[in-house]
Amino acid sequence: MPIETTATVVAEVPDDAELLAVPYASDLSPGVELPLPVSGLLAHYEAKGEAGEIVEVPVARAGGVGRVLLYGVGDGSPKALRTAAAGLTRKARGRDTLTVVTPDADVAPFAEAALLAAYTFRIGGAGRKAVRELVFAGADEERVRRAETVARAVALARDLANTPASVKNPAWLAEQAAGSGLPVRVWDEDELRAGGFGGILAVGRGSVSPPRLIQLSYTPQEPAERHVVLVGKGITFDSGGLSLKPTANMKFQKTDMAGGAVVIAVLGALAALKAPVRVTGLIAAAENMPSGTSQRPSDVITHYGGRTVEVLNTDAEGRLVLADALAYADAELDPDAVVDIATLTGAITVALGRNVGAVYASDDVLAKQLVESGQAADDRLWRMPLIEDYTPALESSVADLANVESGSTFGAGSITAALFLREFAGERPWAHLDIAGVGRSTVDEGVLTKGATGFGVRLLLEWLTTS
Repeated sequence: MPIETTATVVAEVPDDAELLAVPYASDLSPGVELPLPVSGLLAHYEAKGEAGEIVEVPVARAGGVGRVLLYGVGDGSPKALRTAAAGLTRKARGRDTLTVVTPDADVAPFAEAALLAAYTFRIGGAGRKAVRELVFAGADEERVRRAETVARAVALARDLANTPASVKNPAWLAEQAAGSGLPVRVWDEDELRAGGFGGILAVGRGSVSPPRLIQLSYTPQEPAERHVVLVGKGITFDSGGLSLKPTANMKFQKTDMAGGAVVIAVLGALAALKAPVRVTGLIAAAENMPSGTSQRPSDVITHYGGRTVEVLNTDAEGRLVLADALAYADAELDPDAVVDIATLTGAITVALGRNVGAVYASDDVLAKQLVESGQAADDRLWRMPLIEDYTPALESSVADLANVESGSTFGAGSITAALFLREFAGERPWAHLDIAGVGRSTVDEGVLTKGATGFGVRLLLEWLTTS
């Protein structure tokens, strides 16, 4: 569900603030003058000024008792501000209003984190609700509004990914994309067949919900100097197909379209952020299910453009749908750069854990831009290698490529998956973001809520609006 907390900006702290939050630095000095012995209170509570520290103090006010939250901002870095803001929002759950004296720093990461920490997704009876309104006193209005746009885009990506597969199928995902207000084109199964999109069709064969290819287009008001294509994996549920997943792994597979959700959310936010670049979004959507019509291990499929692939494992389906979309982008859209994003491999979770996403790239400049954008936006990336010595893992005796390694000589599952995708991306600058580890959270902590994280929205918006 969308973030229900509203964001308001005021010039000064209102006299009737129900709950007031005031920052203090690492030297324990408060951000504003208060009729309180702040230094003594902080010393009493043994505060250290670290980001995330909160000291709650009762204060007398007309008609009762109010509360002041003294909150630490550490070194004032964006990371520290995000930690502080998320802690405040969580502390204020169930309250009507939290008035925040903002730190003397860029308010955007602070406001963004405060709103993201208010995100919830529930079906049925509501739990403890987030604070109804965040009032930012003395903040830069434009920076707060940018932060709000970004936070609500992340929330949209989370909503799409968190929606159960009993509701969400490829056609439903196409309807959500159409609601963005952008020009949209959707290929149904007949059009996919006529167009030669064999990978998307093969993955969707086993489901009663047919696959879709979704295209969204954003064009800035001023003539754009470059054109970027974003490609998202849109597997609305991944059972593994005939190569069936264990039950424990299958429970989280409603979020296997998180990459597609990111693309929809990013495209929908570009106009509000006045992005100067033309962007086309492609979401390759299918449901991977076992049935009498499912693709089988050993099947050979023909992708868009004619490349053939032997399917050795039907649970390596994300690369099959992405391959069609990448080949189409290369052949028909003439972009300056292509970036795909997908919850692609469990192997990347082993390599990087759940806090850092992977980027593979054919172009050093593109890789550097994405890593720096991720650092600035708090969607951190680590560049992984495209090791040429591993390309024999994709050899097939009956087709141009195999979708997974047939033996166990190399074992680098995330790298070989990226090498597979590179075969369809053409010669133009291309990057692949593997977000299998960071696309889902197992904890309610900081800006994260259990479930989909929306990882990738912030970094791609940062890249597209500032690079």
